[in-house]
Amino acid sequence: MKKFFISVMLLGSSAAAFSQLLDVASVEKVALPTGVVVDKAIVSPQGDYLLVSDNVQGGLQTYDLATGELRTVTKANGSSYDPRISADGKTIVYREAQVGNDRLRRISLKSVNMTTGETQTIVSPTRNLQGLAVDAAGVVAIDGGKMRRSSGASKATPVASIDKGQLMITVNGSTKMLSPNGTTGQSYLWPSVSPDGTRVLYYLATVGAYTCKIDGSDVKFVGKYRAARWYDNNTVVGMKDYYDETDCVTSSKIYAVSFDGSESQLLTADDVLAMYPSVNADGSKIAFSTPAGEAYIINVNVR
Repeated sequence: MKKFFISVMLLGSSAAAFSQLLDVASVEKVALPTGVVVDKAIVSPQGDYLLVSDNVQGGLQTYDLATGELRTVTKANGSSYDPRISADGKTIVYREAQVGNDRLRRISLKSVNMTTGETQTIVSPTRNLQGLAVDAAGVVAIDGGKMRRSSGASKATPVASIDKGQLMITVNGSTKMLSPNGTTGQSYLWPSVSPDGTRVLYYLATVGAYTCKIDGSDVKFVGKYRAARWYDNNTVVGMKDYYDETDCVTSSKIYAVSFDGSESQLLTADDVLAMYPSVNADGSKIAFSTPAGEAYIINVNVR
């Protein structure tokens, strides 16, 4: 059987920063097909495939980690921005950008069933798509402060979103401003709700990542980790990246960090420019990409 991973040096526990939050078993480079240049790689909930945005082909593709099969999901313009995968791994949610006769850019939200190939429109073209979440039954989106749901999705699913740079939270269909660090001169990015729905993770521009309770209280500074995602209810993974004067990345590493910033662990080696992590459902795999278009998998022994 063809091997679709290339073993790389395992980052030992002696290199971990401050604490051992995760038990890392190995770090492997994915043997992508020739010509595939990955921008970002998202590991499916079951850990059986990667959803990749390809700088060469455009759009989205899935890469089967067992067989090496590459399958086109969509060529839609704008689909590479923050796509999502359903809990069963069978549905992919993506944005499609279009410019109307009025020269204004609008975004629609669509889903494709990878078993049947059926595509559905969840949100029609809009200027105000602010955020979304995928629950066990469907998709919940926030369009101009209003909740839009696919069939079966729960109204109770909390959704963190961004409106004009401010952090918003929608609970039971009601949207309100959260912005726990204030509103004046602040710009919030990368919001998400913890798996148990009790805390919000977000990034404050030029400052760093924070978490807070769903009501905006108990604000904790996680650290200067960009593009952070929840690993579980108590831990996040994010990247710490540095750039030179020409805006080229010179260093980027993936860390696991406790939700309150009290503990952290370096997960990647110094010689790999590790960026934009994603985590599968049980935490056994963390995927990331590099500026060179490579994809890697961090295999974790789940406790």
